[in-house]
Amino acid sequence: MIFVLSGPSGSGKTTLRELVLKDGLLKKKFVKSISLSTRPKRLGERQGKDYFFISEKEFLRLKRAKKILEWTKYLGYYYGTKKDSFEANLFKGKNIILCLDFKGALRIKKLYPKDTVVILIIPPSVKELRKRIEGRSLSTNQEEILRRLKLAREELKNSSQCDYTLRNINLGRAVKKLKDIILREKGPWVLARRGSNR
Repeated sequence: MIFVLSGPSGSGKTTLRELVLKDGLLKKKFVKSISLSTRPKRLGERQGKDYFFISEKEFLRLKRAKKILEWTKYLGYYYGTKKDSFEANLFKGKNIILCLDFKGALRIKKLYPKDTVVILIIPPSVKELRKRIEGRSLSTNQEEILRRLKLAREELKNSSQCDYTLRNINLGRAVKKLKDIILREKGPWVLARRGSNR
């Protein structure tokens, strides 16, 4: 199965994914799909762990060769999912968890409608979201912060098109709710053989 965590920048989707995968059992049953990105690395990010950081020229080459499953351009940088590694994990019967914007989430849902669960992660409030965006922004430029907030508000309108909406108020509770969703959707998957259907 494919679990897509979607939501605006600063919603906490990447943190939730990392914490869920710290669960011993889930770690064995899931693989993390790591996106390509043309943006500069942030402080503390690592190549191949947070993103595969590549040049815009390389990204566009892969896109032209139809080697990118889904892609988007956000604040001037390209993001996408490499097709071969994603499909290889599906072929092996792996459960995949990934973080995407809403456009990417819909693309994956369209390609794999029976196997994809889209979970919208939303912040406690717009005020809290602004605080998070200001804390992580590469620039304290007010114009950039406003652009990010505008994009975030647009993404928050998409809840009706997602399978679940999870409000990330308390991180510990949000992790538990996300685990509950995974177990609910997958059923007795923990006892199933690799590659079996739900």
